[in-house]
Amino acid sequence: MNRAALLLAEVGDCRSRYPDESSLAAAAGVAPSTRASGKRHTVSFRRGCDKQLRAALIDFAQDSVHASPWGDVYDRARARGCRHPHAVRILARAWVRVLWRCWMDGVAYDHSRHGGLSRIAA
Repeated sequence: MNRAALLLAEVGDCRSRYPDESSLAAAAGVAPSTRASGKRHTVSFRRGCDKQLRAALIDFAQDSVHASPWGDVYDRARARGCRHPHAVRILARAWVRVLWRCWMDGVAYDHSRHGGLSRIAA
């Protein structure tokens, strides 16, 4: 199945379901889970999520490492010491911002319109 079609099938067409990009990232499991209590603050892998949406988004992000300039996000995460699964989730989180904006506006991705790549490259 086409990656874009799989993502669309998982996200659905109800735009009010994900009112902002962070809610989509959390539902997809690509945003870290943070917990704070008193003096303790922990950040961990988000286990409670839509596993099929996460798989579709991770598959999309892994493919973009080789086929897109966005792969630089992955390379920088690996250079910081992140293991492959974590680096791909970081890249997927970056893509969520773009995909959510395209989904809400109903337009295709255009790197000149969606300035995320230029901000990341800077």
